[in-house]
Amino acid sequence: MNKENETYLKLFRRSSDIQKKSLFSREAKVTAVTTTVVALFCLIATICYFAASNNYIISGYSISNQNLSSIQTNKQEYPLRCTKVNKTETQTCPTDYFPTKHNPTNRNSSVCPSYFRWIHEDLKPWKHKGITKEMLEGARSETYFKIVIVDGKMYVEKYKKSFQTRDVFTMWGILQLLRLYPGKLPDLELMFNCGDRPLISLEKFQDPNASTPPLFGYCSDQSNLDIVFPDWSFWGWPEINVKPWNGLLKDIKEGNKRTKWKERVPYAYWKGNPNLARTRKNLMKCNVTSENDWNAHLYRQDWIKETKEGFKESNIGNQCTYRYKIYIEGIGWSVSEKYILACDSMTLYVRANYHDFFIRGMVPLQHYWPIRDNTKCTSLKFAVEWGNNHTDKAQAIGETASKFIQEDLDMNNVYDYTFHLLNEYAKLLRFKPSIPPGAVEFCSETMACDVNGIQRKFMEESMIMVPSDSNPCTIPPPYDSLTLQEVLERKTNSTRLVEIWEDEYWLTKNNPK
Repeated sequence: MNKENETYLKLFRRSSDIQKKSLFSREAKVTAVTTTVVALFCLIATICYFAASNNYIISGYSISNQNLSSIQTNKQEYPLRCTKVNKTETQTCPTDYFPTKHNPTNRNSSVCPSYFRWIHEDLKPWKHKGITKEMLEGARSETYFKIVIVDGKMYVEKYKKSFQTRDVFTMWGILQLLRLYPGKLPDLELMFNCGDRPLISLEKFQDPNASTPPLFGYCSDQSNLDIVFPDWSFWGWPEINVKPWNGLLKDIKEGNKRTKWKERVPYAYWKGNPNLARTRKNLMKCNVTSENDWNAHLYRQDWIKETKEGFKESNIGNQCTYRYKIYIEGIGWSVSEKYILACDSMTLYVRANYHDFFIRGMVPLQHYWPIRDNTKCTSLKFAVEWGNNHTDKAQAIGETASKFIQEDLDMNNVYDYTFHLLNEYAKLLRFKPSIPPGAVEFCSETMACDVNGIQRKFMEESMIMVPSDSNPCTIPPPYDSLTLQEVLERKTNSTRLVEIWEDEYWLTKNNPK
Protein backbone atom coordinates (compact mmCIF):
# COMPACT_ATOMS: atom_id res chain seq x y z
CA MET A 1 0.00 0.00 0.00
CA ASN A 2 1.41 3.44 -0.93
CA LYS A 3 1.82 6.29 1.57
CA GLU A 4 -1.17 8.21 0.23
CA ASN A 5 -3.45 5.21 0.82
CA GLU A 6 -2.05 4.65 4.32
CA THR A 7 -2.56 8.30 5.27
CA TYR A 8 -6.08 8.22 3.92
CA LEU A 9 -7.02 5.09 5.92
CA LYS A 10 -5.39 6.40 9.11
CA LEU A 11 -7.40 9.60 8.94
CA PHE A 12 -10.65 7.70 8.48
CA ARG A 13 -9.86 5.23 11.30
CA ARG A 14 -8.96 8.08 13.62
CA SER A 15 -12.21 9.94 12.92
CA SER A 16 -14.18 6.70 13.42
CA ASP A 17 -12.56 6.04 16.83
CA ILE A 18 -13.26 9.57 18.00
CA GLN A 19 -16.88 9.25 16.99
CA LYS A 20 -17.32 5.94 18.90
CA LYS A 21 -15.87 7.41 22.11
CA SER A 22 -18.12 10.44 21.87
CA LEU A 23 -21.25 8.25 22.10
CA PHE A 24 -20.37 7.39 25.73
CA SER A 25 -19.34 10.89 26.74
CA ARG A 26 -21.32 12.97 29.20
CA GLU A 27 -21.43 15.66 26.56
CA ALA A 28 -22.30 13.30 23.74
CA LYS A 29 -24.25 15.73 21.65
CA VAL A 30 -21.65 18.47 21.77
CA THR A 31 -18.83 16.02 21.21
CA ALA A 32 -20.68 14.34 18.33
CA VAL A 33 -21.09 17.66 16.56
CA THR A 34 -17.46 18.49 17.20
CA THR A 35 -16.37 15.07 15.98
CA THR A 36 -18.41 15.40 12.80
CA VAL A 37 -16.82 18.75 12.06
CA VAL A 38 -13.37 17.32 12.73
CA ALA A 39 -14.08 14.30 10.53
CA LEU A 40 -15.33 16.47 7.69
CA PHE A 41 -12.29 18.70 8.07
CA CYS A 42 -10.00 15.66 7.91
CA LEU A 43 -11.81 14.32 4.88
CA ILE A 44 -11.55 17.65 3.05
CA ALA A 45 -7.89 17.96 4.04
CA THR A 46 -7.24 14.43 2.79
CA ILE A 47 -8.86 15.10 -0.58
CA CYS A 48 -6.87 18.31 -0.93
CA TYR A 49 -3.72 16.41 -0.02
CA PHE A 50 -4.28 13.81 -2.72
CA ALA A 51 -5.24 16.44 -5.26
CA ALA A 52 -2.01 18.27 -4.55
CA SER A 53 -0.04 15.06 -4.93
CA ASN A 54 -1.77 14.42 -8.26
CA ASN A 55 -3.55 11.27 -7.01
CA TYR A 56 -7.09 10.34 -5.98
CA ILE A 57 -8.54 7.21 -4.42
CA ILE A 58 -11.57 5.69 -6.09
CA SER A 59 -12.91 2.31 -4.98
CA GLY A 60 -9.61 1.54 -3.31
CA TYR A 61 -7.43 2.32 -6.34
CA SER A 62 -5.02 5.17 -6.79
CA ILE A 63 -5.81 7.05 -10.02
CA SER A 64 -3.71 9.88 -11.35
CA ASN A 65 -5.23 13.26 -12.07
CA GLN A 66 -4.57 12.64 -15.72
CA ASN A 67 -6.63 9.43 -15.78
CA LEU A 68 -9.29 10.84 -13.50
CA SER A 69 -9.89 13.79 -15.79
CA SER A 70 -10.61 11.41 -18.63
CA ILE A 71 -12.97 9.42 -16.38
CA GLN A 72 -14.79 12.49 -15.12
CA THR A 73 -15.05 14.11 -18.52
CA ASN A 74 -17.35 12.34 -20.91
CA LYS A 75 -15.46 13.20 -24.07
CA GLN A 76 -17.69 13.65 -27.04
CA GLU A 77 -17.07 11.31 -29.94
CA TYR A 78 -17.33 12.54 -33.51
CA PRO A 79 -18.40 9.64 -35.75
CA LEU A 80 -19.11 9.99 -39.44
CA ARG A 81 -21.91 12.43 -40.10
CA CYS A 82 -23.31 11.24 -43.41
CA THR A 83 -26.03 13.70 -44.46
CA LYS A 84 -26.57 12.43 -47.99
CA VAL A 85 -30.11 11.04 -48.34
CA ASN A 86 -30.14 9.87 -51.97
CA LYS A 87 -27.74 9.33 -54.85
CA THR A 88 -28.48 12.69 -56.42
CA GLU A 89 -27.21 14.58 -53.38
CA THR A 90 -23.58 15.43 -52.80
CA GLN A 91 -22.00 14.63 -49.45
CA THR A 92 -20.41 17.74 -47.95
CA CYS A 93 -18.03 18.34 -45.07
CA PRO A 94 -19.85 19.15 -41.81
CA THR A 95 -19.22 22.64 -40.46
CA ASP A 96 -18.85 23.37 -36.74
CA TYR A 97 -18.88 19.63 -36.07
CA PHE A 98 -15.33 18.62 -35.15
CA PRO A 99 -13.12 20.81 -32.89
CA THR A 100 -10.86 23.20 -34.77
CA LYS A 101 -8.31 23.59 -31.96
CA HIS A 102 -6.25 21.10 -30.01
CA ASN A 103 -6.74 21.59 -26.26
CA PRO A 104 -5.15 18.62 -24.46
CA THR A 105 -5.53 18.33 -20.68
CA ASN A 106 -2.33 16.28 -20.44
CA ARG A 107 0.50 18.69 -21.20
CA ASN A 108 3.28 16.18 -20.66
CA SER A 109 5.00 14.95 -23.80
CA SER A 110 7.27 11.93 -24.13
CA VAL A 111 10.36 11.88 -26.33
CA CYS A 112 9.78 10.29 -29.75
CA PRO A 113 11.67 7.12 -30.76
CA SER A 114 15.14 7.73 -32.13
CA TYR A 115 14.18 6.97 -35.75
CA PHE A 116 12.27 10.27 -35.79
CA ARG A 117 15.69 11.93 -36.13
CA TRP A 118 15.73 10.85 -39.77
CA ILE A 119 13.06 13.45 -40.44
CA HIS A 120 15.77 16.09 -40.19
CA GLU A 121 17.98 14.15 -42.59
CA ASP A 122 15.20 13.72 -45.15
CA LEU A 123 14.48 17.46 -45.15
CA LYS A 124 18.13 18.53 -45.11
CA PRO A 125 18.33 19.28 -48.89
CA TRP A 126 15.98 22.24 -48.31
CA LYS A 127 17.26 23.36 -44.92
CA HIS A 128 19.17 26.44 -46.09
CA LYS A 129 17.33 27.56 -49.22
CA GLY A 130 13.85 26.57 -48.19
CA ILE A 131 11.10 25.40 -50.56
CA THR A 132 9.63 27.72 -53.17
CA LYS A 133 6.43 27.36 -55.15
CA GLU A 134 8.51 26.70 -58.27
CA MET A 135 10.34 23.81 -56.56
CA LEU A 136 7.04 22.27 -55.56
CA GLU A 137 5.64 22.49 -59.09
CA GLY A 138 8.83 20.89 -60.37
CA ALA A 139 7.56 17.54 -59.04
CA ARG A 140 4.17 17.70 -60.78
CA SER A 141 5.08 15.28 -63.57
CA GLU A 142 5.88 12.57 -60.99
CA THR A 143 2.96 13.34 -58.70
CA TYR A 144 -0.22 11.36 -58.10
CA PHE A 145 -1.89 14.07 -56.04
CA LYS A 146 -1.30 17.37 -54.32
CA ILE A 147 -2.34 18.03 -50.71
CA VAL A 148 -3.05 21.53 -49.44
CA ILE A 149 -3.84 22.21 -45.79
CA VAL A 150 -5.20 25.66 -44.98
CA ASP A 151 -6.74 26.59 -41.62
CA GLY A 152 -6.87 22.95 -40.59
CA LYS A 153 -8.82 21.83 -43.68
CA MET A 154 -7.48 19.58 -46.41
CA TYR A 155 -7.83 20.16 -50.14
CA VAL A 156 -6.76 17.73 -52.85
CA GLU A 157 -5.77 18.11 -56.48
CA LYS A 158 -5.55 14.72 -58.23
CA TYR A 159 -3.24 14.19 -61.20
CA LYS A 160 -3.34 10.40 -61.77
CA LYS A 161 -4.78 7.28 -60.20
CA SER A 162 -2.61 5.08 -58.05
CA PHE A 163 -2.50 1.29 -57.95
CA GLN A 164 -5.49 0.02 -55.94
CA THR A 165 -6.44 2.41 -53.09
CA ARG A 166 -2.96 3.58 -52.09
CA ASP A 167 -3.85 7.20 -52.74
CA VAL A 168 -7.22 6.92 -50.99
CA PHE A 169 -5.85 5.51 -47.73
CA THR A 170 -2.83 7.83 -47.73
CA MET A 171 -5.17 10.82 -47.90
CA TRP A 172 -7.43 9.18 -45.33
CA GLY A 173 -4.46 8.89 -42.97
CA ILE A 174 -3.68 12.60 -43.25
CA LEU A 175 -7.32 13.43 -42.54
CA GLN A 176 -7.19 11.32 -39.37
CA LEU A 177 -4.07 13.18 -38.29
CA LEU A 178 -6.03 16.43 -38.62
CA ARG A 179 -8.73 14.93 -36.42
CA LEU A 180 -6.20 13.69 -33.85
CA TYR A 181 -4.49 17.08 -33.50
CA PRO A 182 -7.09 19.58 -34.77
CA GLY A 183 -5.72 22.97 -35.74
CA LYS A 184 -2.17 22.02 -34.77
CA LEU A 185 -0.63 21.55 -38.21
CA PRO A 186 0.44 24.74 -40.00
CA ASP A 187 -0.68 25.54 -43.55
CA LEU A 188 1.25 23.58 -46.16
CA GLU A 189 1.32 22.21 -49.71
CA LEU A 190 2.92 18.93 -50.76
CA MET A 191 3.23 16.58 -53.74
CA PHE A 192 2.88 12.80 -53.33
CA ASN A 193 4.17 9.78 -55.27
CA CYS A 194 2.30 6.49 -54.69
CA GLY A 195 4.77 4.21 -56.49
CA ASP A 196 7.17 1.62 -55.08
CA ARG A 197 10.32 3.52 -56.06
CA PRO A 198 11.71 6.99 -55.36
CA LEU A 199 11.94 9.44 -58.25
CA ILE A 200 13.95 12.53 -57.28
CA SER A 201 17.50 11.69 -58.38
CA LEU A 202 20.35 12.97 -56.21
CA GLU A 203 22.63 13.05 -59.24
CA LYS A 204 20.26 15.32 -61.13
CA PHE A 205 19.91 17.79 -58.26
CA GLN A 206 23.29 17.63 -56.55
CA ASP A 207 24.23 21.15 -57.71
CA PRO A 208 23.92 23.53 -54.71
CA ASN A 209 21.92 25.92 -56.88
CA ALA A 210 19.55 23.28 -58.18
CA SER A 211 15.83 23.74 -57.51
CA THR A 212 15.27 20.34 -55.96
CA PRO A 213 11.56 19.42 -56.01
CA PRO A 214 10.28 18.03 -52.69
CA LEU A 215 8.30 14.86 -53.33
CA PHE A 216 6.77 12.63 -50.66
CA GLY A 217 6.60 8.87 -51.09
CA TYR A 218 6.72 5.55 -49.28
CA CYS A 219 10.46 4.93 -49.66
CA SER A 220 13.80 6.33 -50.77
CA ASP A 221 17.44 5.29 -51.09
CA GLN A 222 20.94 6.76 -51.11
CA SER A 223 20.60 7.81 -54.75
CA ASN A 224 17.36 9.76 -54.34
CA LEU A 225 15.96 12.65 -52.31
CA ASP A 226 12.33 11.61 -51.91
CA ILE A 227 10.83 12.42 -48.50
CA VAL A 228 9.74 9.20 -46.78
CA PHE A 229 6.15 9.03 -45.51
CA PRO A 230 4.20 6.24 -43.70
CA ASP A 231 2.53 3.97 -46.24
CA TRP A 232 -1.20 3.66 -46.89
CA SER A 233 -1.65 0.23 -45.29
CA PHE A 234 -1.41 1.62 -41.75
CA TRP A 235 -5.04 2.65 -42.32
CA GLY A 236 -6.04 -0.50 -44.23
CA TRP A 237 -5.44 -2.39 -47.46
CA PRO A 238 -8.90 -3.55 -48.58
CA GLU A 239 -7.82 -5.23 -51.84
CA ILE A 240 -6.06 -8.03 -49.92
CA ASN A 241 -8.06 -7.80 -46.69
CA VAL A 242 -5.23 -6.41 -44.54
CA LYS A 243 -6.92 -4.57 -41.70
CA PRO A 244 -5.74 -1.25 -40.18
CA TRP A 245 -2.50 -1.42 -38.20
CA ASN A 246 -3.90 -1.24 -34.67
CA GLY A 247 -6.08 -4.31 -35.15
CA LEU A 248 -3.46 -6.16 -37.15
CA LEU A 249 -0.81 -5.64 -34.46
CA LYS A 250 -3.13 -7.30 -31.94
CA ASP A 251 -3.65 -10.26 -34.30
CA ILE A 252 0.09 -10.71 -34.79
CA LYS A 253 0.73 -10.41 -31.05
CA GLU A 254 -1.80 -13.16 -30.43
CA GLY A 255 -0.30 -15.20 -33.27
CA ASN A 256 3.13 -14.97 -31.66
CA LYS A 257 1.74 -16.62 -28.53
CA ARG A 258 0.16 -19.61 -30.28
CA THR A 259 3.39 -21.45 -31.04
CA LYS A 260 6.39 -21.36 -28.73
CA TRP A 261 9.50 -20.21 -30.56
CA LYS A 262 11.51 -23.41 -30.13
CA GLU A 263 8.52 -25.50 -31.23
CA ARG A 264 8.21 -23.67 -34.54
CA VAL A 265 9.30 -25.08 -37.90
CA PRO A 266 13.13 -24.70 -37.92
CA TYR A 267 13.19 -23.34 -41.48
CA ALA A 268 13.04 -19.95 -43.19
CA TYR A 269 9.60 -18.99 -44.54
CA TRP A 270 8.51 -16.69 -47.34
CA LYS A 271 5.23 -16.33 -49.21
CA GLY A 272 4.64 -13.77 -51.92
CA ASN A 273 4.61 -12.94 -55.61
CA PRO A 274 7.97 -13.97 -57.13
CA ASN A 275 7.11 -12.49 -60.54
CA LEU A 276 7.54 -8.90 -59.38
CA ALA A 277 11.32 -8.85 -59.56
CA ARG A 278 14.35 -10.87 -60.60
CA THR A 279 15.63 -11.01 -57.04
CA ARG A 280 12.45 -12.81 -55.97
CA LYS A 281 12.66 -15.25 -58.86
CA ASN A 282 16.21 -16.05 -57.75
CA LEU A 283 14.96 -16.55 -54.20
CA MET A 284 12.64 -19.36 -55.36
CA LYS A 285 15.74 -21.35 -56.39
CA CYS A 286 16.50 -21.68 -52.68
CA ASN A 287 13.40 -23.78 -52.03
CA VAL A 288 13.72 -27.26 -50.59
CA THR A 289 14.02 -29.94 -53.28
CA SER A 290 14.95 -33.62 -53.35
CA GLU A 291 18.46 -32.57 -54.34
CA ASN A 292 19.07 -29.50 -52.17
CA ASP A 293 17.98 -28.32 -48.78
CA TRP A 294 18.73 -24.65 -48.31
CA ASN A 295 16.67 -24.55 -45.10
CA ALA A 296 13.91 -22.53 -46.75
CA HIS A 297 10.21 -23.13 -47.43
CA LEU A 298 9.10 -20.71 -50.13
CA TYR A 299 5.55 -20.33 -51.44
CA ARG A 300 3.93 -18.52 -54.34
CA GLN A 301 1.02 -16.29 -53.40
CA ASP A 302 -1.94 -16.56 -55.77
CA TRP A 303 -3.86 -13.37 -55.03
CA ILE A 304 -6.60 -14.14 -57.55
CA LYS A 305 -7.31 -17.44 -55.81
CA GLU A 306 -7.09 -15.83 -52.38
CA THR A 307 -9.54 -13.11 -53.38
CA LYS A 308 -12.07 -15.70 -54.55
CA GLU A 309 -11.67 -17.81 -51.41
CA GLY A 310 -11.86 -14.91 -48.96
CA PHE A 311 -8.16 -14.71 -48.05
CA LYS A 312 -8.36 -17.84 -45.88
CA GLU A 313 -4.66 -18.60 -46.35
CA SER A 314 -3.43 -15.00 -46.09
CA ASN A 315 -4.14 -14.10 -42.47
CA ILE A 316 -0.95 -12.35 -41.36
CA GLY A 317 -1.66 -13.13 -37.72
CA ASN A 318 -1.41 -16.86 -38.51
CA GLN A 319 2.00 -16.70 -40.19
CA CYS A 320 4.27 -16.72 -37.13
CA THR A 321 4.74 -20.51 -37.12
CA TYR A 322 8.32 -20.60 -38.44
CA ARG A 323 11.46 -19.69 -36.53
CA TYR A 324 12.64 -17.53 -39.41
CA LYS A 325 10.85 -15.26 -41.89
CA ILE A 326 12.37 -13.74 -45.03
CA TYR A 327 12.00 -10.14 -46.13
CA ILE A 328 12.85 -9.38 -49.75
CA GLU A 329 12.02 -6.40 -51.95
CA GLY A 330 9.80 -6.63 -55.01
CA ILE A 331 9.58 -3.99 -57.75
CA GLY A 332 11.10 -1.72 -55.13
CA TRP A 333 10.45 -1.38 -51.42
CA SER A 334 7.86 -3.86 -50.16
CA VAL A 335 5.04 -3.01 -47.77
CA SER A 336 5.37 -6.54 -46.31
CA GLU A 337 8.40 -5.45 -44.28
CA LYS A 338 6.58 -4.38 -41.11
CA TYR A 339 4.33 -7.47 -41.11
CA ILE A 340 7.36 -9.77 -41.25
CA LEU A 341 9.27 -7.89 -38.55
CA ALA A 342 6.20 -7.85 -36.27
CA CYS A 343 6.41 -11.66 -35.94
CA ASP A 344 8.86 -12.64 -33.22
CA SER A 345 10.45 -15.06 -35.67
CA MET A 346 13.97 -13.92 -36.56
CA THR A 347 13.74 -11.88 -39.76
CA LEU A 348 16.21 -12.85 -42.48
CA TYR A 349 16.54 -9.50 -44.22
CA VAL A 350 17.78 -9.78 -47.80
CA ARG A 351 20.01 -6.80 -48.55
CA ALA A 352 17.68 -4.00 -49.60
CA ASN A 353 18.11 -1.03 -51.92
CA TYR A 354 15.33 1.05 -50.40
CA HIS A 355 14.28 2.22 -46.94
CA ASP A 356 10.96 3.29 -45.50
CA PHE A 357 10.55 5.69 -42.59
CA PHE A 358 11.17 3.32 -39.66
CA ILE A 359 13.69 0.67 -40.79
CA ARG A 360 16.54 3.13 -40.28
CA GLY A 361 15.92 2.80 -36.55
CA MET A 362 16.62 -0.95 -36.67
CA VAL A 363 20.04 -2.60 -36.55
CA PRO A 364 21.46 -5.89 -37.97
CA LEU A 365 22.03 -8.59 -35.33
CA GLN A 366 19.85 -6.66 -32.92
CA HIS A 367 16.56 -6.60 -34.88
CA TYR A 368 17.24 -8.81 -37.93
CA TRP A 369 19.79 -11.05 -39.63
CA PRO A 370 21.29 -9.67 -42.88
CA ILE A 371 21.20 -11.90 -45.98
CA ARG A 372 23.37 -11.40 -49.06
CA ASP A 373 21.43 -10.67 -52.22
CA ASN A 374 23.89 -12.20 -54.68
CA THR A 375 24.22 -15.56 -52.87
CA LYS A 376 20.82 -15.93 -51.21
CA CYS A 377 20.72 -19.71 -50.94
CA THR A 378 24.04 -20.17 -49.14
CA SER A 379 23.36 -17.12 -47.02
CA LEU A 380 19.93 -18.43 -45.95
CA LYS A 381 21.36 -21.89 -45.28
CA PHE A 382 23.98 -20.46 -42.93
CA ALA A 383 21.54 -18.13 -41.17
CA VAL A 384 19.17 -20.98 -40.31
CA GLU A 385 22.04 -23.24 -39.26
CA TRP A 386 23.36 -20.50 -36.99
CA GLY A 387 19.91 -19.85 -35.52
CA ASN A 388 19.21 -23.51 -34.86
CA ASN A 389 22.57 -23.81 -33.08
CA HIS A 390 22.04 -20.58 -31.12
CA THR A 391 18.31 -20.73 -30.46
CA ASP A 392 18.33 -18.33 -27.50
CA LYS A 393 20.17 -15.65 -29.48
CA ALA A 394 18.03 -16.14 -32.58
CA GLN A 395 14.87 -15.95 -30.51
CA ALA A 396 16.12 -12.76 -28.82
CA ILE A 397 16.69 -11.09 -32.20
CA GLY A 398 13.16 -11.96 -33.29
CA GLU A 399 11.61 -10.76 -30.05
CA THR A 400 13.57 -7.49 -30.07
CA ALA A 401 12.28 -6.70 -33.56
CA SER A 402 8.73 -7.61 -32.61
CA LYS A 403 8.91 -5.37 -29.54
CA PHE A 404 10.19 -2.49 -31.67
CA ILE A 405 7.28 -2.88 -34.10
CA GLN A 406 4.67 -3.31 -31.35
CA GLU A 407 5.87 -0.31 -29.30
CA ASP A 408 7.95 2.11 -31.39
CA LEU A 409 5.75 1.63 -34.44
CA ASP A 410 2.30 1.64 -32.85
CA MET A 411 -0.28 3.99 -34.37
CA ASN A 412 0.45 6.72 -31.83
CA ASN A 413 4.02 6.91 -33.12
CA VAL A 414 2.91 6.61 -36.76
CA TYR A 415 0.69 9.65 -36.27
CA ASP A 416 3.36 11.55 -34.37
CA TYR A 417 5.96 10.79 -37.03
CA THR A 418 3.56 12.06 -39.69
CA PHE A 419 2.82 15.16 -37.64
CA HIS A 420 6.48 16.07 -37.09
CA LEU A 421 7.39 15.33 -40.71
CA LEU A 422 4.67 17.67 -42.00
CA ASN A 423 5.31 20.27 -39.30
CA GLU A 424 9.05 20.43 -40.02
CA TYR A 425 8.36 20.44 -43.75
CA ALA A 426 5.93 23.36 -43.42
CA LYS A 427 8.64 25.42 -41.70
CA LEU A 428 10.69 25.24 -44.92
CA LEU A 429 8.01 26.71 -47.20
CA ARG A 430 8.94 30.14 -48.57
CA PHE A 431 5.47 30.93 -49.84
CA LYS A 432 1.99 31.20 -48.38
CA PRO A 433 0.00 28.03 -49.11
CA SER A 434 -3.25 28.68 -50.93
CA ILE A 435 -6.17 26.61 -52.18
CA PRO A 436 -5.74 25.83 -55.91
CA PRO A 437 -8.73 26.71 -58.12
CA GLY A 438 -9.31 23.06 -59.07
CA ALA A 439 -8.79 21.58 -55.61
CA VAL A 440 -11.61 19.86 -53.71
CA GLU A 441 -12.06 19.91 -49.96
CA PHE A 442 -11.67 16.46 -48.46
CA CYS A 443 -12.92 15.32 -45.07
CA SER A 444 -13.77 11.98 -43.52
CA GLU A 445 -17.39 12.31 -44.63
CA THR A 446 -16.67 12.98 -48.30
CA MET A 447 -14.25 10.05 -48.40
CA ALA A 448 -16.19 7.43 -46.43
CA CYS A 449 -19.90 8.15 -46.73
CA ASP A 450 -20.09 7.23 -50.42
CA VAL A 451 -18.21 3.92 -50.17
CA ASN A 452 -19.32 0.52 -48.90
CA GLY A 453 -17.97 -2.91 -48.10
CA ILE A 454 -14.52 -3.55 -46.74
CA GLN A 455 -13.22 -0.11 -47.72
CA ARG A 456 -15.88 1.57 -45.59
CA LYS A 457 -15.26 -0.94 -42.79
CA PHE A 458 -11.53 -0.18 -42.67
CA MET A 459 -12.16 3.56 -42.77
CA GLU A 460 -14.50 3.32 -39.81
CA GLU A 461 -12.06 1.11 -37.91
CA SER A 462 -9.18 3.52 -38.43
CA MET A 463 -11.15 6.71 -37.92
CA ILE A 464 -10.12 9.07 -35.11
CA MET A 465 -13.28 9.65 -33.07
CA VAL A 466 -11.86 11.94 -30.38
CA PRO A 467 -8.97 14.45 -30.48
CA SER A 468 -5.86 13.40 -28.57
CA ASP A 469 -5.73 14.33 -24.90
CA SER A 470 -1.99 14.95 -25.15
CA ASN A 471 0.50 16.69 -27.40
CA PRO A 472 2.63 14.80 -29.92
CA CYS A 473 5.84 13.32 -28.56
CA THR A 474 8.89 15.61 -28.60
CA ILE A 475 11.01 15.11 -31.71
CA PRO A 476 14.72 14.41 -30.97
CA PRO A 477 17.30 16.88 -32.35
CA PRO A 478 19.11 16.23 -35.66
CA TYR A 479 22.13 13.95 -35.75
CA ASP A 480 25.48 15.66 -35.57
CA SER A 481 27.85 14.39 -38.25
CA LEU A 482 29.90 12.23 -35.86
CA THR A 483 26.88 10.48 -34.32
CA LEU A 484 25.33 9.86 -37.73
CA GLN A 485 28.58 8.34 -38.95
CA GLU A 486 28.68 6.06 -35.89
CA VAL A 487 25.10 4.91 -36.53
CA LEU A 488 25.85 4.05 -40.16
CA GLU A 489 29.14 2.36 -39.31
CA ARG A 490 27.49 0.23 -36.65
CA LYS A 491 25.06 -1.15 -39.23
CA THR A 492 27.82 -1.72 -41.78
CA ASN A 493 30.07 -3.45 -39.26
CA SER A 494 27.26 -5.69 -37.99
CA THR A 495 26.47 -6.80 -41.55
CA ARG A 496 30.13 -7.34 -42.31
CA LEU A 497 30.54 -9.46 -39.17
CA VAL A 498 27.76 -11.81 -40.30
CA GLU A 499 29.39 -12.11 -43.72
CA ILE A 500 32.70 -13.05 -42.09
CA TRP A 501 30.97 -15.76 -40.04
CA GLU A 502 29.24 -17.01 -43.16
CA ASP A 503 32.48 -17.16 -45.19
CA GLU A 504 34.21 -19.09 -42.40
CA TYR A 505 31.28 -21.51 -42.17
CA TRP A 506 31.35 -22.40 -45.87
CA LEU A 507 35.15 -22.52 -45.97
CA THR A 508 35.13 -25.08 -43.18
CA LYS A 509 32.21 -27.02 -44.64
CA ASN A 510 33.72 -27.22 -48.12
CA ASN A 511 37.25 -27.96 -46.91
CA PRO A 512 36.92 -30.26 -43.90
CA LYS A 513 40.16 -31.32 -42.26
